[in-house]
Amino acid sequence: MPQRPVPLDEYPVHQIARSMRHVASGDRNAYDRSIFQVFDHEGRALLITGLGVYPNLGVTDAYATLLQGDRLIAVRASDALGEDRMRQQVGPLRIEVQEPLKRLRLVCEPQEPDPDGADPDGDEASSLSFDLVWEADFPAVEEPHHIQYTGDRLFLEANRFCQAGSCHGVIRAGGQEITVERGRFTATRDRSWGVRPIPGEAPGRAAEEFRAEGFHWLWIPIRFEDRFVMVILQEDADGYRTLDSAVLVHPADAGRPDEQLGRAHVDITYRSGSRHPESAVIHLTGADRKPIEIHAELLGGSPLAVGAGYPPAGDWQHGEWKGRGWLDRRTYDLADPAGLGLAAYGVIDHAARFTWDGATGYGIFEHGSFGRHNPSGFTGFDSVAP
Repeated sequence: MPQRPVPLDEYPVHQIARSMRHVASGDRNAYDRSIFQVFDHEGRALLITGLGVYPNLGVTDAYATLLQGDRLIAVRASDALGEDRMRQQVGPLRIEVQEPLKRLRLVCEPQEPDPDGADPDGDEASSLSFDLVWEADFPAVEEPHHIQYTGDRLFLEANRFCQAGSCHGVIRAGGQEITVERGRFTATRDRSWGVRPIPGEAPGRAAEEFRAEGFHWLWIPIRFEDRFVMVILQEDADGYRTLDSAVLVHPADAGRPDEQLGRAHVDITYRSGSRHPESAVIHLTGADRKPIEIHAELLGGSPLAVGAGYPPAGDWQHGEWKGRGWLDRRTYDLADPAGLGLAAYGVIDHAARFTWDGATGYGIFEHGSFGRHNPSGFTGFDSVAP
């Protein structure tokens, strides 16, 4: 079948001598996706939504989860990838770029009522909808180039940028209407693309013989009124850093460059008998070489593997082919981690309140710690805090 141009080919954005239908890598795991976090400052509601495309698999998918207390409502949609990559919509979920890097619209359309008046899903998941405008308060900051190998095989290579801002609009769920407004809610987001493992690939000898003993991950965007701090780090079992960045970003109209804040050290207080973080102190270093301490109070966490499709989710993961027009709505009870399986113990996005020199800010404390991690005192996959 002859290949034809796609609408994006009309724009001068080509990176290789191919149509924008194709990406530079032929790796099946090529991806391009986003994630947004919108949460109130009291820890009552945390909305996470995102959309991804997997060009070499011909798949696109999107999701939204709303956490309120121990109840998590999820909407997930998947479909065949079409030709128009500028139309970011899968089922009822869509992202509209109204002004690049400044303003986006996030939408989840309500489920159409059953003609017989019945709830086809049997729970409140059918009622989740939202219409939000996400606005940047700070310039986007590019994160370090992220590379990981299994043996000699490159299995992850990603480029990312992170941004903090505000949101306004409405979220509806379970007969409730949540008014999202500036000053009471904070919004963060992450855009990433490259190559990242997608379900369906046999792991092979390298994955069998070069199993990681441990993985420790922190991704912490913090929005203060007059500054944005982005901390990201990844460590192996011995504490060796494979990703390491701490940056201070000023508002665009301040005319000040980004500032590096040295090597971050994060002291985490875990709930006894678990690896569930309850608070943390982030130790940084200013340009004047003076120490900086940012204290984090965690307000509530949403496991990314529950409803949002991140590994080790057992019911659906990003890039997985579910057929054309697949849509799933459901509610999870986070008070029953046993019923969630391993998904309850994946990476968790915690809404958090941060304090620094008397200033209060809000952001996400994304945390994952698995296996041995010597700096934390964890000796293996079954090791927990005393």
